[in-house]
Amino acid sequence: MTVFPVWTWAAPLAALPLAVAAFVLGLPLALGIACAAALLATVFAAVHHAELVAHRIGEPFGTLVLALAVTIIEVGLILSVMLGKPSGQEALARDTVFAAVMLVANGVVGLCLVVGGLRHGTQGFRLQGAAGSVAVLGALTVLTLVVPNYTTAIPGPIFSPHQLAFAGVVSLVLYGTFVFVQTITHKADFTQARAREVDDAEDVEPHHHGPPPTTGQAWLAALLLTVSLVVTVALAKALSPTLEAAIAQAELPKALLGIIIAAIVLLPETITAIRAARQNQLQTSLNLALGSALASIGLTIPAVAVLSLTTGQPLTLGLDPQGTVFLALTLLTLTLTLGTGRTTLLQGAVHLTIATSYLFLTAVP
Repeated sequence: MTVFPVWTWAAPLAALPLAVAAFVLGLPLALGIACAAALLATVFAAVHHAELVAHRIGEPFGTLVLALAVTIIEVGLILSVMLGKPSGQEALARDTVFAAVMLVANGVVGLCLVVGGLRHGTQGFRLQGAAGSVAVLGALTVLTLVVPNYTTAIPGPIFSPHQLAFAGVVSLVLYGTFVFVQTITHKADFTQARAREVDDAEDVEPHHHGPPPTTGQAWLAALLLTVSLVVTVALAKALSPTLEAAIAQAELPKALLGIIIAAIVLLPETITAIRAARQNQLQTSLNLALGSALASIGLTIPAVAVLSLTTGQPLTLGLDPQGTVFLALTLLTLTLTLGTGRTTLLQGAVHLTIATSYLFLTAVP
């Protein structure tokens, strides 16, 4: 079996001229459908290349590669939309980051626990790594998405320039510390626990990927991954005006655009995480899910802070009361779910219920 099936490199290369045509010609119906199909194919190609890189470098570095890659693309998409249309996009970064947290901590985690629970019953993971991830996630989300509602330097859900700069630095430093701990000082806390280390857990299913790719193949996969992700953000950028117009025409909340952006960039990680959970590798699933949520905040907030401070563009970060309640419920539930080192189908159902409620009440506030 070839390491690079034809579709894995043909999809992003074929999608590139479609993205260019969309920017030049606009987006008539036929071209819009073609761009949407190319977007999905390119996302699946990105998943394939990311898995090759991960297989080569091993855990936890492999999951970190995909988390960082898609988050960088997410940041690029947010910045491009904000720069292209400065007015009316003050809350886009907040909506996208919050959507990423909710979709990951409830949707992706919930799907992984349900898929893994249906096949394996009880699944185990390293409690120390999960606890650290949740602690960092709680601190980052509250400091950047809740605290702006309670500062007094400037009324409203926004930071003053000095507060925004401080929040950006704190987010970057805390995320950098997490990556350092995950990959250097406590790497073992983020590797898959053996069955004997977790009561009632089954053996992890063996990989069927064959030998890892060579160094040259891994570098080629990394290059194709980069191309796939760049094409993904280009196609998403081309489709975003049509999505904005459709949301406005349907008189739906503007926050849905942030959800759509987050869903697009999280799709590769979601597929990979679910696949890992099905193979009883829940640790890999959690590394991907929690790592992507942390990267989304830790990299996006500093980036949009720099944009706001250098261009003077207003930036709304504070959540509304409904969002604050959902965040509190998510952090509480996630703490309880990951507090024992074991998970079952029930916890997955709870998280999926929260995710569904968040999506529904965002569309119908």
